[in-house]
Amino acid sequence: MESDPSITMPMAEAKRAVRDLFRPDPLIYWADFLCCDLLGWTFFILAVRAPNFSLSQTAAFLVAGFSLYRAVLFVHELSHLKKGTFQAFRWAWNLLCGFPLTLPSFMYVGVHTDHHKQQLYGTKRDPEYFPFALAKPYRIPLFPLTMVVAPALFLLRFLLLAPLSFIVPPLQKPLWVFASHLAAGGTYRRPLPNPKEKRTALIQEFMTFATLTAAATCMAAGILPWKVLVVWYLLAVFILVANSFRSLVAHCDRNPPDHVMSFEEQILDSTNIPGNPILTPLWAPVGLRYHATHHLFTGIPYHSLGEAHRRLTRKLPKNSAYSLAYRKSFWAVLSQLWKESCRNQAR
Repeated sequence: MESDPSITMPMAEAKRAVRDLFRPDPLIYWADFLCCDLLGWTFFILAVRAPNFSLSQTAAFLVAGFSLYRAVLFVHELSHLKKGTFQAFRWAWNLLCGFPLTLPSFMYVGVHTDHHKQQLYGTKRDPEYFPFALAKPYRIPLFPLTMVVAPALFLLRFLLLAPLSFIVPPLQKPLWVFASHLAAGGTYRRPLPNPKEKRTALIQEFMTFATLTAAATCMAAGILPWKVLVVWYLLAVFILVANSFRSLVAHCDRNPPDHVMSFEEQILDSTNIPGNPILTPLWAPVGLRYHATHHLFTGIPYHSLGEAHRRLTRKLPKNSAYSLAYRKSFWAVLSQLWKESCRNQAR
């Protein structure tokens, strides 16, 4: 990739436009998350109780899926909130969402920040970037398809490997390096933790193990039907597949792994897909349809990204990297990714 000198990124002007939008509102965070979480688990129960393959079960499953998908993606906000803040919210997220879905926050918080480091973004050391546009086309559909087995791997990791690592401490190092992150490319190796990170991870591992063990015990004792496991698994697949499709269109994914992009290139490589105000937030919740906006200003909370995008669109010139990050729709980005992959492989 080479920078185009005609493309600008007037940061001073951009900062002035959004300088009052960096304060997160705790009331919005709590109300949004709790509503989504409560709605999700309520309809999860309804999906378990409904007749199999019925219309009512399908409807309940979809409501549960989209609600919990939105609740899960609040972990993205946790990774950007200032350290030491929103402590009760962080615990609530883990207790009500992270632990029961085998996605405790330590799997993402701390890892995601590498994705925003300029020297790492888009390279082989970026945990969330894979150059799909440069790879064989089959890698694009393969990515969401791998999510079908991911919940089984998470169960193995927290029900078997985590307690085993408590008994055999030397196992904790490889478990951390290879299986304590949500990475897109498969080559990412997580750096060893500092003492605080290690303590947090051990607590969250134990809590996830305890939550899963309690659920398994209740099913074995007949208190809960085994159907709970089936619906839970399908729900986890739904969430992970939805997020994988969102990840596929969050960036243009055309950067060679050994190339360090400039800041302007990073913004151009990211996408803004404002889309439909009702449908688009279903697949890109918690402000993630404004992904270029987020990469430009990571400190803006999700509930202010829409306003930030509107101001920046009005204030910045048409040849700015930000203005050029606009994309018409999900399908436009995905089809472009597919075409570029096919074209690059045909060379």
